Amino acid sequence: MKNNILMDEKNDEKLQSLKKLGAIVYLCQVLTFGLAGLPLFIGMAINYIKRAEARGTWLESHFNWQIKSAWITLVGLALFGLTIGTGISIFILIPTLILLVYRIVIGWNALNSNEAVKE
Repeated sequence: MKNNILMDEKNDEKLQSLKKLGAIVYLCQVLTFGLAGLPLFIGMAINYIKRAEARGTWLESHFNWQIKSAWITLVGLALFGLTIGTGISIFILIPTLILLVYRIVIGWNALNSNEAVKE
């Protein structure tokens, strides 16, 4: 009985730690708007380093969601950069940023509700 309680406590501590990391990555994604994208890379690194620890928990979906959000944003920003000087670059940048905001809001709300992100 005592071992089960200790295991539950360790599991709860692990989940709380991973949840904090998830919140930090969402914060990094928000800070991307003011700090020229650098926090996006920091958040991505955190996700890739800690994703294995989240495997099998409801937080795994957040780590995957955040990684996918970062890659979508990076592709959108790369396309924006490649098309700068043409008339279409703004039509790539605005939807990219709106999509990032959307994914941050959806993920943050699910994280605060202790729920997995639904794709």
